[in-house]
Amino acid sequence: MNNNYELYKVFYWAAKTGSLTQAAKALYLTQPSVSHAIKQLEESFGITLFYRNSKGVSLTQEGVVLYSYIEKSQILISLAEEKMAALKNLDSGELRIGGSDSLFKHYLLPYLEEFHQKYPGIKLHLNHGTTPEIISFLKEGRIDLGVVRMPIVDSQLEVRESIQLQDCFVAGARYAELKDTVLSLDSLLEHPVILFSRNSRARMAITELFQSYGYTLKPEIEVGSVDLLIEFARRGLGISYVTREFVSKELEEGSLFEIHLDVPLPPSHVGIMIMRNMPLTNAASKFIELVR
Repeated sequence: MNNNYELYKVFYWAAKTGSLTQAAKALYLTQPSVSHAIKQLEESFGITLFYRNSKGVSLTQEGVVLYSYIEKSQILISLAEEKMAALKNLDSGELRIGGSDSLFKHYLLPYLEEFHQKYPGIKLHLNHGTTPEIISFLKEGRIDLGVVRMPIVDSQLEVRESIQLQDCFVAGARYAELKDTVLSLDSLLEHPVILFSRNSRARMAITELFQSYGYTLKPEIEVGSVDLLIEFARRGLGISYVTREFVSKELEEGSLFEIHLDVPLPPSHVGIMIMRNMPLTNAASKFIELVR
């Protein structure tokens, strides 16, 4: 038996109001249409669902049983409609973003703050990791979008370019004699170099650059966060390779200075990564609009 949902809706309102006239008003139908729908439903079951009386209609014993189920379904449908409206209006829901600690702190934080102020009902979930890890998170459905360094070459992914960053080598007061000088790669490698320990895009890019000039870049110190790269350089433990935009405060106040090289360091680009041909949630779409 496969009755049309509209028949059940007519039944629900007739039972709820006890009146075919009121059911017709609630559903914007004519009373004959309501009567016909109820007749169809009764004929499909082969039982009587309503008693007709001078005041309207009342449920039979069998009608009471059917109503107990239909009422629950109507409540769930109403809740579902309310939930969909809330998701559409960004009154509720969640936004799951993947990215590195440094990109969250130094790049995304202002956008996350603005998004939260505009849509406080949306729960934010931040997943930290390297670019390969963020790609895995996205493909596994654990995040809605990833913010990563480019290039990303993967037919399953779509990457929308966002901003340009410039990486550089920085040092603290202990290496003051290097300030305002231009170093060759040979000269740089005479000093301890500090690099990010994980398989990040920035680490791979600088390693490949040195290889292109015939050098092997072997860091004396490896650390697990950008904050440690900055702090170790400030304390004079070596020369750190960081993103210039992430140390703008330290460069301005003078606790760090940039090491200039005789070869150019290419810029890097940050992109917003999503699954290709997959629909975005409304929250994810709004966040991408905000960032771009």
